[in-house]
Amino acid sequence: MIKLEGEKEMKIENLFMEIEKLGMDFYTGVPDSQLKALCDSLMNKYGVGEHHVIAANEGAAVGLAAGHYLATGKPAVVYLQNSGIGNAVNPICSLVNDKVYAIPVLFVVGWRGEPGVHDEPQHIYQGEITRELLDCLGIKNFVISKESTTEELAEDFAEIQKEFAIGHQCALVVRKGALETDLKMKYKNDYTMSREDAVKLFVDYTKERDIVVSTTGKLSRELFEAREERGQGHEKDFLTVGSMGHSSMIAMGIAREKKDRKVFCLDGDGAVLMHLGSVAVAGTEKMDNFIHVLFNNGAHETVGGLPTISEKIDYLKIAEACGYENIFTVKTEEELKGIFAKIYEAKGSVFLEVKTSLGSRADLGRPTTTPIQNKEAFMEFLK
Repeated sequence: MIKLEGEKEMKIENLFMEIEKLGMDFYTGVPDSQLKALCDSLMNKYGVGEHHVIAANEGAAVGLAAGHYLATGKPAVVYLQNSGIGNAVNPICSLVNDKVYAIPVLFVVGWRGEPGVHDEPQHIYQGEITRELLDCLGIKNFVISKESTTEELAEDFAEIQKEFAIGHQCALVVRKGALETDLKMKYKNDYTMSREDAVKLFVDYTKERDIVVSTTGKLSRELFEAREERGQGHEKDFLTVGSMGHSSMIAMGIAREKKDRKVFCLDGDGAVLMHLGSVAVAGTEKMDNFIHVLFNNGAHETVGGLPTISEKIDYLKIAEACGYENIFTVKTEEELKGIFAKIYEAKGSVFLEVKTSLGSRADLGRPTTTPIQNKEAFMEFLK
């Protein structure tokens, strides 16, 4: 269970006030570290329930916002990282656009990779095209920065109200550090094994020719550091630094072509939920060399720690229904150590849930190789 601890003083009340002036009282989206002040404030103000739903992906959030509008006549707020715009393009163009159902939506977009601001490689191109992409989608957008005043915010919302009146969507594009709060939220669960310790066991117990595909976020960073700590190279690992939710399909694509080698997909619960259909596709493929490992801490930890719905669903039953033939779950290091023999003895595909605690080292590093270097070394290892 995700538990919350927090204080209640906020500095983003002006944003909430402007939103409420337009009659909006429903929020949905996918958490983003750049929007942590907003996300934490929503958890403190509403939790998850009548006024706030954390969606599986950004496109689903747009659908939820559309349904809310159809039922109430009130626009909804959809929050997301700019990388999630891609997931939302379909319903933006074919559902809410004024040439279709003309449903007003307010997007609050975390601007990762803003030109001139240092960021990780997976954010650079997305950052360059963020406002251009919103323009292309017909979404009038306004930038919020540290220097934005309450008067400017009010002026922006006056424009937003006009756009809403004609069935248009608008976006607030949020620069780094623009939204702040004194609120200190702490998210935790009841598991004791750290994800980093679990990742290290996969480094230690997998075999020389095994292939690893790791999900976006801190898990890949921990995998990189585990190799560094042991003086190993990184050629065995494909680090999915972006493309949240697609690691299993990358791994499946490799496993289909490298049938004589084990392929481990180290996935996360937020990522799996984002594109849950991929579990069904991989499971029904019934590949003897495919090991799908779900690191489940019940949270979007990399982008702030907000809860997923993982504590409310049974991944083992989902995996079974999707056709995985060998299904395991562990929550301690000893249990995990004991499962590797079963994985290598198993006939058919494997789904392993690894339940881990929330949190990571404050000094956790980032990969020091570029994505291109990772790709080239990895492809050489696959030969």
